[in-house]
Amino acid sequence: MHPHPAFRQSPRDRNIGFARERAFGVLAVNGAEGPLLSHVPFLLTEDGVTADLHLVRSNPIVRALATPQPAVIAVSGPDGYISPDWYDMADQVPTWNYLAVHLRGTLELLPEGDMHDMLDRQSAHFEDQLRPKKPWTMGKMPEDVLARMMRQIVPARLTVAVVDGTWKLNQNKTDEARERAAGFVTESGIGMEQDVLAGLMRGAKG
Repeated sequence: MHPHPAFRQSPRDRNIGFARERAFGVLAVNGAEGPLLSHVPFLLTEDGVTADLHLVRSNPIVRALATPQPAVIAVSGPDGYISPDWYDMADQVPTWNYLAVHLRGTLELLPEGDMHDMLDRQSAHFEDQLRPKKPWTMGKMPEDVLARMMRQIVPARLTVAVVDGTWKLNQNKTDEARERAAGFVTESGIGMEQDVLAGLMRGAKG
């Protein structure tokens, strides 16, 4: 994450709100032979204190969690390449704008009996956003299929100690330069969710 103070000023609740809405990230844990990574959906509490998730039982991270371990969930947002020509300013260099939040803390396995409740809460979180569609529930699954699936996954919880956010949106440039760059972002095709990124750039303040 970029160390420039201008990009690290977003309040904790804004970082938590973004991570809760995104609800998907890269989980990183130290393993015996190097870093272990897994892409996971998660359910973050409103206060950002805990993030619940589940892992396939065969995931190496599960084996690493014989005891609780330090871990990070990296949550990425929109991003895009920024050409120095877009600023209409001299002595500029290429860069990359992006939004990212890191949830850092301690990851531990939960009792397997917690799995059903976690899946109910997690599916409800996403299904409620699809209204007016009738929400999917686990009650729609055949009991034998559900039981087989539940044996293949395990619940885990990250107790969050630190929330770090980087909103790199050209806050270190003039309003005019940032507005000009934002106008080109949606046309560049380099990056992800450029429309969202341009909107964030226009709303940023130096």
